[in-house]
This record gives sequence, C-alpha cells and structure tokens, in this order.
Amino acid sequence: MPENKGGTTRRSAGKGSYAVGDARRRKILDTAVDHFGQWGFHASSLARIANDCGITQGGLLHHFRSKEDLLLSVLAQSEQHDVERLLAEEPESYAAFLGKLVRLIEDNTRRPGIVRMFNVLVGESGNVGHPAHQYFKERYARVLRHNVELLEAGVRRGELRQDIDCRAVAEEQLAVMDGLQLQWALDPASMDMPTRVRAFLDRQLREIAATGEGLPGEG
Repeated sequence: MPENKGGTTRRSAGKGSYAVGDARRRKILDTAVDHFGQWGFHASSLARIANDCGITQGGLLHHFRSKEDLLLSVLAQSEQHDVERLLAEEPESYAAFLGKLVRLIEDNTRRPGIVRMFNVLVGESGNVGHPAHQYFKERYARVLRHNVELLEAGVRRGELRQDIDCRAVAEEQLAVMDGLQLQWALDPASMDMPTRVRAFLDRQLREIAATGEGLPGEG
C-alpha cells in the first residue's frame, strides 16, 4: 500500500509539474507578444521578457532555445488560432468563408497585442536577414494559395463569375485587409475595423458573384 500511495503521489506531482510548465510557457508567449509588438524583434530582450514573467533568463531558455525560437513559437501560436477559426470546417460557400473572415477580424479587435505585433514584425521581416522573413514569405504564399483555391471552387460551383482573375481578387483582398488592420492598430478608436472589412468584402463579392449579390445580412 505505501508503494501505491507513493506512486500515486509521484504521478500527481508529475501532472502538476506539467501543468505549471504549460502555464509558464503560455505566460512567456503572451509576454513576448507584448514585447515584440512594442519594440520589434531586434530591440526586444530575453532578459526583459523573463523579468516580466517573474523568471530568470535561464528559466525562459528552458522552454525556448533562443530569441529566434521564441519568436517563431509566438507566430506559430497566433497562426494556429487563425487556422482553427477559419479552417475548422469547410465553408459551404465563398460567401460563408467571407463571413467567417469578418468574425475572425472581430476576434482580432479583442487581441490588439497580436495585431500590433503582426504589423511590426511584417515590416521588420522585409529584410531577408530577419529570422521571420521566411516565415512571413511562406505564410503569405499559403494564405494567398488558400484564398485562390476557395475562389476557384466558387467559380466551379457557379457562385462566382467565370471570367474573374482569382489571384488578383485574392491579392486585393489581402492588401486591403492588412492595410485596414494597420490603420486600426495605430489608432483603434479611429475606425470600426470589422465593419470596414465587411463593407469592402461585400463590395468585392458583389463585383464577382454570378448573381451580383453581396454578403448576407447580419442576424
């Protein structure tokens, strides 16, 4: 019996340690978002991030091998959130996909730190030597490819006009959405970003829809 109790205690302690480790990792990632959003990658310091987490730099490095590793982990976590919101289920139509896109934008207004960090890092990563350069290059290629595929599927289903340039439509969509996001991040009180995005997507859809209809009304 003592051995069984001891084993139970050890297993419980192990689970507790994992929980503490996971919570600390999340704290580091959340803190890094704020730091990268304020100072960018190069001016951010692992020592300051660790200090704001209440741990040593060595403790931080136990979870992330380097500042580059931390940066890419932060970006991967943010992208996973977007993927889960947009790709959890196959959209029944292109209009349905756009509706999910607007809801993701609404969600992002409640995550201003993520939006600010994204804008800062995209700007920095234009330099080919930046550790996130390849990540953002591949990310934009993935997002563009996915949007083009959705447009092409809409054309095949007869929802969208046969003569549209799917790549051009997708590129315009990304450019406008990123531009509105940048303006909002600089001054959130200056605009209702989800409403602006929805208005643009509605106009765009009316131009390319086979029926000329836009997004369905908000219920």
